Amino acid sequence: MTQDARIEAEPTDDWDRLAVERPGGHVYQSRAWAEHRSRNGWRPRFVSVGDHRILALTRGWPLIGGGSAYLPKGPAPVVAGEELGAALWAATKALAAERIDVVASDAEVPASDHAYATWLRRARFLTIEEIHPARHRMSLPLAEDADEETVFKGIAKATRQRIRQAEKDGTVVARHDARASGPEGAGEGFASSGEPADAALDRFYDLLLATGERLDFTFGPRHEYVAWWLAALGAGHLLYLEARAANGAELAGLVLYRHGGRLTTVHSGDRAEARKAHPGALHLLRWRAIQLAIREGCREMDLGGVDVAGARTEPKPGDPMHGLYQHKQSFGASWLELTGAHERVIRPRRYLAGRMVSRAARLVRR
Repeated sequence: MTQDARIEAEPTDDWDRLAVERPGGHVYQSRAWAEHRSRNGWRPRFVSVGDHRILALTRGWPLIGGGSAYLPKGPAPVVAGEELGAALWAATKALAAERIDVVASDAEVPASDHAYATWLRRARFLTIEEIHPARHRMSLPLAEDADEETVFKGIAKATRQRIRQAEKDGTVVARHDARASGPEGAGEGFASSGEPADAALDRFYDLLLATGERLDFTFGPRHEYVAWWLAALGAGHLLYLEARAANGAELAGLVLYRHGGRLTTVHSGDRAEARKAHPGALHLLRWRAIQLAIREGCREMDLGGVDVAGARTEPKPGDPMHGLYQHKQSFGASWLELTGAHERVIRPRRYLAGRMVSRAARLVRR
């Protein structure tokens, strides 16, 4: 199966509809992500293969010419198996014709898709370490006729009790969402946000920093994160949920992507000092997200990854991520193994030279 690819400097009019919104799409294949990354030195290239849309972020090597390309979470698995593999190969050949020396892909394709894995081997894509924190994800499938009562009954008893206790204690969830029907996100069980999104997201960044310190991980610059969140929010690809105590104090926050027929947990954080008095705040947040996914007709609630860097295996008792794994499991989610990140080196000599020259240039700039 062979297809021709067309590369353009600007996205087609149907870009987000085909790359983001249809089942299997991903926000990191969006126009908004391309614009955001272009401000950090990446050159977006918009690849069309039939009705596939594949965003490639490219960088040139200093001095020697050529460069690298990264398909962020692409090609989005809007189809499976051989058809997706053929689209990846067509995009790779087209980028090679533009003097790209290496193509990296971390498409979120289930490991059970053996036809796609066969394409990767045939095209000589080799496994690389993950570009994003997690390779796999915790997935809660939602039936086409899913209802909230049935899904809630599938949640572990202790988790249901924490959710109900949080509601009884007066904990509310505010919603920042460009697609919310009510004023300031109010309605459908959500409280009014009562403030601009930039203020809430800036405050959430502080919450993430505190959570990162507890769990020993770091984040990039504040302005990068907040700028992207606001851009994605404006495009309708992101929503932010914030749990607040009865007195209005922030307890926890949850950033989610809306794409590909699912909601995806991206970042979560809570105040450690509030856990004793409000132990169900984060549980309530996740339940509100699941409710929203059901109401929007999503076929999956993606609760995000929990795999341990390096190992990339399902957490076992004693592993650093096992507690989070059990927390997400309690909502009915199960471990979904994905194919992971791969790269195809097209011109090995220039690729190695390019990496060395780029590394030297970074050292000079310090």
